[in-house]
Amino acid sequence: MAPPNPNVQRYSPTTMWDSTPLFQFGDMQEIIQNFVRVHVDAPGMEEGAPVFPLGYQYPSLDQLADMIPCILQYLNFSTVIGVGAGAGAYILSRYALTHPDTVEGLVLINIDPNAKGWMDWAAHKLTGLTSSIPEMILGHLFSQEELSGNSELIQKYRNIITHAPNLENIELYWNSYNNRRDLNLERGGAVTLKCPVMLVVGDQAPHEDAVVECNSKLDPTQTSFLKMADSGGQPQLTQPGKLTEAFKYFLQGMGYMASSCMTRLSRSRTASLTSAASTDGNRSRSRTLSQSSESGTLPSGPPGHTMEVSC
Repeated sequence: MAPPNPNVQRYSPTTMWDSTPLFQFGDMQEIIQNFVRVHVDAPGMEEGAPVFPLGYQYPSLDQLADMIPCILQYLNFSTVIGVGAGAGAYILSRYALTHPDTVEGLVLINIDPNAKGWMDWAAHKLTGLTSSIPEMILGHLFSQEELSGNSELIQKYRNIITHAPNLENIELYWNSYNNRRDLNLERGGAVTLKCPVMLVVGDQAPHEDAVVECNSKLDPTQTSFLKMADSGGQPQLTQPGKLTEAFKYFLQGMGYMASSCMTRLSRSRTASLTSAASTDGNRSRSRTLSQSSESGTLPSGPPGHTMEVSC
């Protein structure tokens, strides 16, 4: 956690949990300089982490979520704004369901709130017979189009995962994610996220259907859905500028950074907000934000609240 800067306006008691490299992006600095920023790694995922001994029982995602209150108590934080991707998004959501009073808002990238069904489980087991752990993880992170293109980004992450000294730990975390429980979210029901939420996914990304389904289960008045074109499976890596701009509007909707000026992105784009009706009769209207590299769109009004955590 970076020490407070006495020359910077502080938005207490909100805290941001940092996920790199998004929070190293240039335009993001205007945001993070006003918040206390904390990065949280899942056990064994930190740089230089020793390999767990054979037979080590890795915690479930629910257990990881249960660790967050201890972290907040240690740091003396009463509320947080969280941003998480993948497993981190799931962990934050699980935490927010059990501790709603401590979460001001969530930004959830590529969240899949559902447990694996039997067909998914069988497909996962079958894939495991023919693919290595690094390739399975890459298939989870990136779209098939991205993998086929074998871009510099894909090569970079394939090299990072394949040669990771803690690959055994990564496999344990991977297995824990695949054994996650269903969040059982229900629009208008007892189990739902009560804070403002921004859902983010790339167009044609591996998790697009799961995020769309999650959007249908949340309160449409509290939820913004940001589908980003030309961003692949990891929009925080491929489109950090667009995501940063949406993040800023999200914070402004919460009452933070009201005097912040527009960034380069917003000055060059026309703001628009569209409402989309779901085809399911049980789904009411929800706000949908879509961005493309040619004609990206941004909300003209406050989109909601957010928090960031990385695991």
